[in-house]
Amino acid sequence: MENYSYNSYTLQLQGLNVLKASIYPVYLFFFFSYLFIMITNVGITVLIFIDKNLHQPMYLLFCNPPVNDILGNSILLPRLLLDMLRPPSERLISYYECVVQAFTSHMFGTTSHTVLMITAFDRYVAICKPLHYTAIMTNKMVMKLTVSAWGVAFVLVGILLGLTIRLNRCRTIIMNPYCDNASLFKLSCDSVFINNVYGLTFTVVLLTSSIGTMVLTYTNITVVCLTSKNKSLNSKALRTCSTHLVVYLIMVFNGMSNIALHRFPQYSDYRRLCSILFHIVPGSLNPIIYGVQSKEMKKFFLKLFKSKNTLPLI
Repeated sequence: MENYSYNSYTLQLQGLNVLKASIYPVYLFFFFSYLFIMITNVGITVLIFIDKNLHQPMYLLFCNPPVNDILGNSILLPRLLLDMLRPPSERLISYYECVVQAFTSHMFGTTSHTVLMITAFDRYVAICKPLHYTAIMTNKMVMKLTVSAWGVAFVLVGILLGLTIRLNRCRTIIMNPYCDNASLFKLSCDSVFINNVYGLTFTVVLLTSSIGTMVLTYTNITVVCLTSKNKSLNSKALRTCSTHLVVYLIMVFNGMSNIALHRFPQYSDYRRLCSILFHIVPGSLNPIIYGVQSKEMKKFFLKLFKSKNTLPLI
């Protein structure tokens, strides 16, 4: 039965449909995932800022994914954890909080692409133009790339949500565990043709730019590695680029799974779970992948561990 309420400022989240026997295991999984994401991503960000050996363009750009993971998951998971312990009738959220949550969620997804695009450019310069790397990848260039990655995402998502908040609302139920743009404009009884056109254009442009950047940069990197007899260069390319590529493929796989499940309404519960995993999985794996693959980060942790072992006993 449809719930009609004209421009109500109190909305109801449907949440996750979890069996009673599975609520606490699922809750604990999300809770410890959130703790792990916060600790590891904050740790990597702080490490890069305090260790002068990591004040290099590649590592300064590495700060972007952890910051994005922290912001994206902090808006989503605490609220989700609270709602899991509430009955469906008490999963209420204000309209303004819902808009902020939707904006942050889409910023997370969009910035995940734009940040990896600028990181791909850094890898391209490092491998294909090593003699000009320091001249091209200056601190000013790193700042420009970072601002452009976040700025483009902010503008695109701002327009996306701007087109939605202009609509009048006649429903109050968000058919999702958290707020996103589609859930918000589905509350309206107005025409959402413009929203659908812009949303589709937004998605196509973002994915085309993202995949195109990866294909172009990695094609050039592959050609350089195949034509070069420099084993040191090839080893460096394999180490740094494999990390970047694995992170990108994880993100794309999660995103494509979520999009594909939209085509099958009978799997709506799996789609809701997949939409949450889109935030959790990259946020959990990114710090592990970057930390394990980075020689400088491993050296820092080893040095820190040794210094603790050599402290005099009191």
